[in-house]
Amino acid sequence: MTPFDYVRANTVGEAIRGAGSRDCYFLAGGTNLVDLMKENVERPSRIVDINKLPLREIEDLPNGGLRLGALATNADTAYDARVEKRYPLLASAILAGASPQLRNAATNGGNINQRTRCYYFYDTATACNKREPGSGCGAIGGVNRMHAILGTSESCIATHPSDMCVALAALNAELQVEGPNGKRTIAFSGYHRLPGDAPERDNALEDGELVTAIDLPPDDFTKHYTYLKIRDRLSYAFALVSVAVALELDGDRIEDARIALGGVAHKPWRSNAAETLLKGKACSGADFEAATKALLHGAKGRGGNDFKIELARRAIVRALTQAANGTPQSQSDKRIA
Repeated sequence: MTPFDYVRANTVGEAIRGAGSRDCYFLAGGTNLVDLMKENVERPSRIVDINKLPLREIEDLPNGGLRLGALATNADTAYDARVEKRYPLLASAILAGASPQLRNAATNGGNINQRTRCYYFYDTATACNKREPGSGCGAIGGVNRMHAILGTSESCIATHPSDMCVALAALNAELQVEGPNGKRTIAFSGYHRLPGDAPERDNALEDGELVTAIDLPPDDFTKHYTYLKIRDRLSYAFALVSVAVALELDGDRIEDARIALGGVAHKPWRSNAAETLLKGKACSGADFEAATKALLHGAKGRGGNDFKIELARRAIVRALTQAANGTPQSQSDKRIA
C-alpha cells in the first residue's frame, strides 16, 4: 500500500468536506476497497472513514416504500422482516452473494459501488483501460470466460459483480446522494455506466458525492419473483449469469414484468422492449422465449464467454417459469427448482 491520509467523519457534512477528489475514497465495510489497496490497484491519497455516520437505519417511507440506509449491512438488510416480507426478491439476491462473513461486514452503499472482479483489472502487470485509461483491454483476446456479452465496447468487457444490484434494478430503486452541491436522487437504472470509451467511470457519482440511502418503491412483487444465479460452484462465487424476475399476474396474464440480468454486462441489464413483450401475455414458454430473445438482442461473445449467450437464454426462461409458478429459487438449497 502507498501512504494515505486518514479522516474519521462524524456527520455526512464532515465526510463530504473531507473528500472532494477522485483519489479520495470513503471507507465503510472495506470488503472491496481494502482488497484493491492491497493489490495496488487503488492508491488513494485520503481515506474518509464513514462508519460513524447515522446511515444504518432501515425505515418505512410515507409512500409505502422502504429506505435502506447506505451503512446498513447486507446481512441486516436481507434479514430485516420488512425486506423479507415486502421485497423478498432483494433478500434472496443478497443471500445469493458472497459469504455470511462478508455479508455481515459489507454495506449497502459499498455493495452498489463495488468494482469489477475482472482478472486484468486486479493484475497491475496487464493492460486494463478501467485501471489505466488508454492501456488497452487484456480481456479482449485474452481469458474472458467471466466477461460481458452485452453493452460492451472495444475499451472494456468487464462485468459488474453485484447480486444485490440486479434485484435493485428490477425493483426500480432510487439512490439518495449528497455532495458538495447538495442532495439529489438518482434512478437506479441511470446510476451504473456502460464502459463506452471511459470504462474508468463506473457510475454517475461526482467528486465528493456520497450515497446515503436506497429507496424501494411500494410495488407488490411478493408472490411471483425469483433470483436465479448460475455459477461455477454453489457458494462464494460470482455469477456467470444471474436473473432477477418480478411479475404481477392477473390470473394467468402478466400485468407487469421486470427482468434484470447480472454477470453479463458492465451494469445490471434490463430491456424495456423485453418487458413490454410480456405485458398482457399468458405465462407461456413461447412468450418467455420471445422476451428472452429481445433481452439478449445484440449479445456478443469474445471466444471464452460465447457459452454465456445460450446459458443466459436458458436461465431467463427458467427464471420466468419459476416466478410465474410462484416457486422462487431457494438460496439455502441451491439446486435449481
